[in-house]
Amino acid sequence: MNGTPTTIDSYIAGFPKDVQTVLKEIRMTIKKTAPEAEETISYGMPAFKLNGKPLVYLAGYKSHIGFYATPMGHDRFKKELSGYKQGKGSVQFPLDEPLPLDLISKIVVFRVEENLAKDSRK
Repeated sequence: MNGTPTTIDSYIAGFPKDVQTVLKEIRMTIKKTAPEAEETISYGMPAFKLNGKPLVYLAGYKSHIGFYATPMGHDRFKKELSGYKQGKGSVQFPLDEPLPLDLISKIVVFRVEENLAKDSRK
């Protein structure tokens, strides 16, 4: 990538076509699942926020897509994510395997509910 992207479109455009395709699929899945979410760039990667609070982040790499749903999003789906390489609050979806779009949707729904629950506690 050349320079720091300022939009998700410019972020995606900085990758080879095959990675762009996967990033676009995940982006559309997130947007369909959480249409009220605001798209932004945070920590140098695409971020989706609801009510000003983070929902999920994603990042493109040479051989995988990093997906970040904060530790709670990953803890809740520990069993479903067990087949993927993980770190604290992150999971790697290999580019040479089918994307688990249904699972990504479930995680986003969980994060939306978690986000809204935090708002209702104010």
